[in-house]
Amino acid sequence: MTRLFGVRAIDVDLYVINLECDMSDKDRSGAESLVQTLVDADVNVCFANPGTSEMHFVAALDTNPDMRCVLGLFEGIVTGCADGYGRMIRKPAVTLTHLGPGLGNGIANLHNAKKARTPIVNVVGDHATYHRKYDAPLTSDVEGVARPVSGWVKVSQSADDVAADGAEAVQASMAPPGQVATLILPADTAWNRTTADAKPLPVIEPKPFQTGNIDEIAKILKGKSTNVILINGLITEERANMVDRIGQATGARIIMDTFVGRVQRGAGRAEIARLPYFGEQAAEVLQGTDHLIILSSQPPVTFFAYPDKPNYLTPEGCELHTLVERDEDIDGALEALIDAVGAGSTEANVVVHKVPDMPQDGPLDPRNIGNALAHLFPEDAIVVDEGGTCGGGCTAATRSAAPHDFLMLTGGAIGFGLPCATGAAVACPDRPVISLQADGSGMYTNQALWTQAREQLNVTTIIFANQKYSILQIEFGRVGAHNPGPKAMSMLDLTNPEIRWTDIAKGMGVPAWRVTTVSEFAEAFQRAQASPGPALIEAIVP
Repeated sequence: MTRLFGVRAIDVDLYVINLECDMSDKDRSGAESLVQTLVDADVNVCFANPGTSEMHFVAALDTNPDMRCVLGLFEGIVTGCADGYGRMIRKPAVTLTHLGPGLGNGIANLHNAKKARTPIVNVVGDHATYHRKYDAPLTSDVEGVARPVSGWVKVSQSADDVAADGAEAVQASMAPPGQVATLILPADTAWNRTTADAKPLPVIEPKPFQTGNIDEIAKILKGKSTNVILINGLITEERANMVDRIGQATGARIIMDTFVGRVQRGAGRAEIARLPYFGEQAAEVLQGTDHLIILSSQPPVTFFAYPDKPNYLTPEGCELHTLVERDEDIDGALEALIDAVGAGSTEANVVVHKVPDMPQDGPLDPRNIGNALAHLFPEDAIVVDEGGTCGGGCTAATRSAAPHDFLMLTGGAIGFGLPCATGAAVACPDRPVISLQADGSGMYTNQALWTQAREQLNVTTIIFANQKYSILQIEFGRVGAHNPGPKAMSMLDLTNPEIRWTDIAKGMGVPAWRVTTVSEFAEAFQRAQASPGPALIEAIVP
């Protein structure tokens, strides 16, 4: 005999009748109802690393042609991909991970996504509701794992709840300015049958800006004090140009935080200065400021505390003012401030496109890699920067390149670059993605190369292979741990054994070249850009 959805079918005719009844009544698994809800809400990419508890969700993905599935070989790949995707397309992808340990493996890049204000919907499988009490080996506090990186967490209680919970998760993820929403899906809520469905919920609009803030700040900007506007969040071309016009009209300096989620920069766009990473340098930049105006940011602090060094960077005697909060109408506030300070006719000071000469041939260093990249820079690129101490040369050299998007390591949790570039390429398949990647942090998530090859994504990865944790060698002295001996230095060295990135890349299906000179780098980069699919350049630098 044949069984259909747990109902015995005596013959083929009865099988067909039962199937038709189930279809007309929308009888389906909870997981199928969730996938359809996500698709209806325009969430149509799932980055996945599933386990046993998620098999019904995997089956549901298979039955819905409108959901694209992208496999990552580690949960940190999955969450990092969702971050890059969400930063570029400004809507969530869905991630699929396995119980608390699987979600925990993806926490680092969810932390980065939280700091970048990226909309993401996490679907995390869990044990069936009636199985939790037995404390099986994979039983854990999934909610407890999720909360530190999630703005919204919910556990589905039954298959009938799943669709509505999914719609709520999408709405929560898009709440301004964007956040991680985690839906925990016990296995029985995924496999049990339901006829419930849910329509997409309205997008939550930003809160109105405070007109009193506009008036107060306009008065300050029109005075004779020394003023700085500190900006964070999504810095679009329009926002950069608007805030630059305010600066041009009032003399205020415009500075972005050290790390922001996404900046549209390059030719035709206003250039916004970046607050230096090291606290002493940042304090020097802000010295003498009378009024620090916060635009979707917070008062600046150092990444870490250091003995006998400043950690709170607002100058003594400087007054703090909030122009607009993160969840408020940023563009509306800027437009109102432009009117209030009389900057309506002021033109933004935009960058002029400049193609630098190719640097002379010779051994590679971060500066001439940056200059070579700027000379060869493709149109409409997306740059993902986890270059560490070596990435600054590319950042500086590409300021006057063709218009492009620049994505940064917002949360400081390394292993961000390769998966973020992968997700950005899924979001924008027609745009070239350039991944600037330090070798040490790249080893955290090198499995992303496999996903790039599997999906044939247009990503060129540049590995800065200095074969050490250079930033930690710098930080060793800065925190006061002087005179490192051989044992300490061995903890910051990557040469025993030597990592060969070309072998790693080729083993994952990605063409790769190891280069030591400017001419070799230029040739490899041009070959990478001329061929479809991913490529990797291992640049040996001091």
